[in-house]
Amino acid sequence: MSQTESSAPRTDGILIVGSTTADLTTFSHRLPSPGETILGDDFTLVLGGKGANQAIAAALAGGSAYMVSCVGTDLFAPMLTDGLQQAGVNIEHVAQVPGPSGIAHIRVDDSGENDIVMVPLANAALSAAQIDAAFLARASSSKVLLTQLEIPWALTQHAIRRAHECGLIVILDPAPATPLDEAIWPLVDIVTPNETEASRLTGIVVSDADSATAAGRWFTARGAGHALITMASAGAILVSETATQHFPAIPVVAVDTTAAGDAFAGYLGAALARGDDLADAISQAMAAGALTVTQRGASPSLPQRAAVEALLDVYAGVAH
Repeated sequence: MSQTESSAPRTDGILIVGSTTADLTTFSHRLPSPGETILGDDFTLVLGGKGANQAIAAALAGGSAYMVSCVGTDLFAPMLTDGLQQAGVNIEHVAQVPGPSGIAHIRVDDSGENDIVMVPLANAALSAAQIDAAFLARASSSKVLLTQLEIPWALTQHAIRRAHECGLIVILDPAPATPLDEAIWPLVDIVTPNETEASRLTGIVVSDADSATAAGRWFTARGAGHALITMASAGAILVSETATQHFPAIPVVAVDTTAAGDAFAGYLGAALARGDDLADAISQAMAAGALTVTQRGASPSLPQRAAVEALLDVYAGVAH
């Protein structure tokens, strides 16, 4: 692996259980209407998937990232595994299964907004046994679990339960949003929906800080430790059972919002894994997400830790 380990055992690892995809992205002035064909401006083919993006972000943030996922046997597979390794992600628990790798078809307009169709394919082959093997090998050297909803929900639940049993900090990015078994919320330390996902999960239309707070309280009332509602240029709202805190956005010019949430989750997980307090970890995550939207693509847009720290320094100077 490209990431070296010291002789002393580390206990600050991040386990990422989730999806790996080949991202096929088109860029155009606007998104087409149903049934319409338009001419685009550019096309990219890169490593993506919410799980892989979060793993890469965690590794770029300086964390020991252990990916648990599946890729296929198609021509995309080497691009996916090589991309993870080159970013410093441990792929011992990435399995190769017969058939095609997962695919995400992404469309991006000139404002940076996107829509995505994700086809799981190989990601659907992930198993509880594979997750168990990863926990057996890595839970003792890890502090955080990152997981999402681009793998079968039963397996996301399984990973959350295992992480909770092992005493890991459980961070759930509930995307793509779908109704979830409410028994899982007491096992989740931090849930990180954006405004759209929070609206779909809670039934509360999130449009401002007050509605985000109400949505956050929906999660904490069901047992989640913290709800962290992200709202793009409106910043983020952190809700616990007893308090609410607003984190302002760092103003940037958005080119492509793909993977911004994944950068946020990866940097949040890496910061908590190395012992930073939650407020500092969120500030780092906000800066990582802000930098990500200034570049095109999924994994290629994820920022290096030095760039995140530099942006935080600049923003702190401006803010004061």
